[in-house]
Amino acid sequence: MTLWAWGRRREFPDLAPAEALFFQVTPDTRVLAHCHWQRDRSRHPALLALHGLEGSSQAHYMRGLADKAFRAGFNVVLLNQRNCGGTEQHGPGLYHSGLTGDADIVLKALTDTHGITRVVVGGYSLGGNLALKLAGEYGDAAPPQLRGVAAVSPVMDLAACVAALERGQNIAYHWNFVRGLRARMRRKASHFPGQYDVGRLAGVWTVRSFDEAFTAPHFGFASAADYYYRASALRVMDRIRVPALIVTAMDDPFVPPGPFADPAVTSNPKVHVVLTPHGGHCGFITEPAPGHDGYWAETQIVRMAAEVCA
Repeated sequence: MTLWAWGRRREFPDLAPAEALFFQVTPDTRVLAHCHWQRDRSRHPALLALHGLEGSSQAHYMRGLADKAFRAGFNVVLLNQRNCGGTEQHGPGLYHSGLTGDADIVLKALTDTHGITRVVVGGYSLGGNLALKLAGEYGDAAPPQLRGVAAVSPVMDLAACVAALERGQNIAYHWNFVRGLRARMRRKASHFPGQYDVGRLAGVWTVRSFDEAFTAPHFGFASAADYYYRASALRVMDRIRVPALIVTAMDDPFVPPGPFADPAVTSNPKVHVVLTPHGGHCGFITEPAPGHDGYWAETQIVRMAAEVCA
């Protein structure tokens, strides 16, 4: 299902055109979102969607989610992580799997600038980790406008996920990520000459070595292991105080099921885990039916969002 969902061509002819909107997240950095607004946006809830590692607002699951959520009456904001979606030139820094500050700023802008009073944050893979970590970091001080979070195949224990990715049977997935990270680093360096030593890419052939060479030192982590620990949502799952839906699969090739049975997860009544036998990584394909294209996880996020925003 992982490969089928990734490789299958999808079209969304009925999805309303998006407005490209930049949000200032630091004095020198902007992030790009593609926003599908309802006609009177302040009267409708919003779904803020976060993509996975090396993804973008144009990923099939982001647009599929937007299509379903927009038809359900939501404003939909598809946020690109820093440097993603062709935005390397819009800030000197990088992004990482626990960088929740940008989503926090966008959420505040949706409420303060656009007058939206009900927001759900939904994410896939890395974006799922971000959604859960954001809610955990808010703890008891979550904005009242945040009605819930949803995560599909979240990498909420980064160390466990990277270790799983390094298994031999995952070489195709692993190399795809590494190839994207290496290419992005070269593009980044071309926009900010002298800031990044691309010569270090000669030793980067795994996600872990990329994080040792670039992510950890850039963000002040002691090592990749320190980064994985501090950026993982699992550390703050017990603090989540808004409804949180997790959809994950037993056969996910690089998100093992063990962390979802951690007491920090199972003891929190706000967290609901749906662990399916099959689904792969961000796949979850079922038989199509009238009015349903078979992308089951997207439907689950929209259904949960509608319930908590009712």
